[in-house]
Amino acid sequence: MTELNQATPARSVRLTTAALLLLPIGLTWGHGAAQVDTSAPAREIVFPDVPGASTLVVDLHSHSVFSDGHVWPKIRIEEALRDGLDAFAVTEHLEYQPHLADIPHPDRNRSFEEASAAAADTSLIVIAGSEITRNLPAGHINAVFISDANLLFRVANPPADPAATRDYYNEAGTWPPEEAVAAANAQGAFVFMNHPDWTSQRPSGIAELSELQQRLIDAGQLHGIEIANGDAFSMEALDIALANNLTLLGVSDVHDLIDWDYPPATGAHRPVTLVFSRDRSAAGIRQALFDHRTVVWFKNLLVGREVMLLPLLQASLQVTSASYAPETDVVNVTFSNSSDAALELRNRSDYSMQQHAESFTVPPHGTTTVTLKPGQRLASLQFFFEVSNALTAPGRHPVLEFNVTPN
Repeated sequence: MTELNQATPARSVRLTTAALLLLPIGLTWGHGAAQVDTSAPAREIVFPDVPGASTLVVDLHSHSVFSDGHVWPKIRIEEALRDGLDAFAVTEHLEYQPHLADIPHPDRNRSFEEASAAAADTSLIVIAGSEITRNLPAGHINAVFISDANLLFRVANPPADPAATRDYYNEAGTWPPEEAVAAANAQGAFVFMNHPDWTSQRPSGIAELSELQQRLIDAGQLHGIEIANGDAFSMEALDIALANNLTLLGVSDVHDLIDWDYPPATGAHRPVTLVFSRDRSAAGIRQALFDHRTVVWFKNLLVGREVMLLPLLQASLQVTSASYAPETDVVNVTFSNSSDAALELRNRSDYSMQQHAESFTVPPHGTTTVTLKPGQRLASLQFFFEVSNALTAPGRHPVLEFNVTPN
């Protein structure tokens, strides 16, 4: 049996292959089941279900050391569990492989396999996906719910030096992106455009469709678009989505630690896609994505088609009490918020408010009481509030209607 090399200085001990096999797996390469520190402050992302569907919190764009990320897939799973995600995908760049000299992996499914193993004893749904990486006019494209990532890229003549990242990327990019997208669609994948406003490819920061992207959309091979990616939101991407019947997506695209990009001490959270699924399953999520049943949560902004966003807001915001103040005609109305978003409301009613000029905020999982002045004691009241931190289209905010019978 081979032992540790005793002649090696303590600060540079090397393990032989045989010795590695004797160590617990978790102490070698970071494999194994994910573990979450339950003593850490709670940071789960929570939104209520809507009529007829479960509201699932999903992140479909992230990276690990198997492409240009900086953590093992197991860490991605532990972060997802801490954030209370229902579903998650590690979508490695197929062509851009900066760690190839250190982590050679001819099987591009390895990241998904590692993430799946880490999540095996949890309720987290791990979705297989990859990022097809090209310069414009194709841009970067994610394909999720794939069956084999190896069929989505080709490298006919890989460079002899595995550290020649740029040479490898250039060679991989010679395979037409249309064929990679077609290969993803052949696997039944849900395919979407990544960060269309990325200034590295569009210096203006304004998302717009290339002729190739428009052809893929018209052919039914591109199904969604990121309107929120990391720290960026694109109003133009929202406009593109609505004009082309694309699903709205919000993603972290995380490469480093989630806590670094979204510090929990500040109350920050990763952008996510809220998916309204008929059941809690990968198949249900996939179908919901194809049906455009999503809302994006980015910072404190909720964005979605009105048919999706209104039910979520109605489930989140309730009037829990309404009563006239003694010997007055003013009514105190208490709003309760069961979502993680601080809901910012602006009065659009015929009644003015007494203690607030026009707007107020109902905190996450909290309540706020406002005083309305109908001018006389009415048996029932109808009033309207615009949710100013929610969008159904560029410049359009949803309006909620409330009908109450005050005490």
